[in-house]
Amino acid sequence: MIAPSVYLYPYPMKLFRSSPGVLVSVAAVALALAACSKQAEAPKAAGAVPAAMGAIGSLPVIAPAPGWVLKDLTGAEVKSDQFKGKIVVIDFWATWCPPCRAEIPGYVELMKKYGKDGLVIIGVSMDEGGAEVVKTFAGKFGVNYPMVMGDDKMLAAFGGIEALPTTFLIDRNGQIRDRKVGAEATEAYEKKIVALLK
Repeated sequence: MIAPSVYLYPYPMKLFRSSPGVLVSVAAVALALAACSKQAEAPKAAGAVPAAMGAIGSLPVIAPAPGWVLKDLTGAEVKSDQFKGKIVVIDFWATWCPPCRAEIPGYVELMKKYGKDGLVIIGVSMDEGGAEVVKTFAGKFGVNYPMVMGDDKMLAAFGGIEALPTTFLIDRNGQIRDRKVGAEATEAYEKKIVALLK
């Protein structure tokens, strides 16, 4: 049995996109761990958004957040412009990704706690099974924030996503202030959000 702590590492998208139902093997976990360390060491591709560095209280401005238009789970259009003036978390995830699923309850709690203060979490699903798969998941886990179906254009706009989850934190002025690859404890991520809500 795989230790739950391993699930905090990101899953390389190429490994699983074609086989969302695949069972995680020891070899797959080894690949996920390798992807995590390679991303930290490899030079960034042109146009890629660098990982944020620095103290929680002074999250640096990384880059302007790109605009996007995607469809939600009912087929309605959702646009980035709808969230101007909000603190926005863009979470690229999938239902088949254990570290992605591990973060969902924390995001639900953060929305309950800070939604009234201007926090918006957008779950960008990379599931190839379609909106119905995500809708079933969202109902089961009580997801209380918007979920949209991602596409390659959205991935490219954010500098390319090679592993899930990958999450961006955007301030009220539309600037990316943090990029994380892999799951992070809710308490730690909450500090970053609070720093921008102040």
